[in-house]
Amino acid sequence: MTVRVRVRRAGVPGPQSTLKSRSGELRGRGPQPHPPLWNPDGAPPIYRRSNPKRPSMKYLHTMIRVTDPAKTIAFFELLGLKEARRLENEQGRFTLIFLSAPGDESAEVELTHNWDPEEYGEGRNFGHLAYRVDNIYETCQRLQDAGVTINRPPRDGHMAFVRTPDNISIELLQDGRLDPAEPWASMPNTGHW
Repeated sequence: MTVRVRVRRAGVPGPQSTLKSRSGELRGRGPQPHPPLWNPDGAPPIYRRSNPKRPSMKYLHTMIRVTDPAKTIAFFELLGLKEARRLENEQGRFTLIFLSAPGDESAEVELTHNWDPEEYGEGRNFGHLAYRVDNIYETCQRLQDAGVTINRPPRDGHMAFVRTPDNISIELLQDGRLDPAEPWASMPNTGHW
């Protein structure tokens, strides 16, 4: 046995109702259920997902332009990232280098090196890349020992900023909390981030 139940708010015409104008004329049906704005399964084939069980959107990578790939790769290796793959395009005169953290290969940084020299500027509208680290003090010390300027030291034991060789701002965030520690707690900011 099938039981059909219609639920509607009091005073609101249901889907089968008709509305009457002040003169008593019928003006059509009452409110109808709104169709979904986007139904990928009912969309034309070009818009359908190949696997409907997979999420409809997934973060892939962040692209930054670099002038010296070797220096930039060395910088990101100090953070623990490794080269995942590389594409050299002679016709387009560019190289794409994808870096990722071990164990988190799905979130990548794409380094784009255009072979013909270009000036990129600083582009503050970009913001920064952010990485969670196991020990912010050890990470900052490793970077500083390699000649990287710590622009915003981890005075609070939680957050620091550094810059890549191409001046891209990198935020480092401590996984959990560490107590403030010297020399970081009293270290001043250098430049901007």
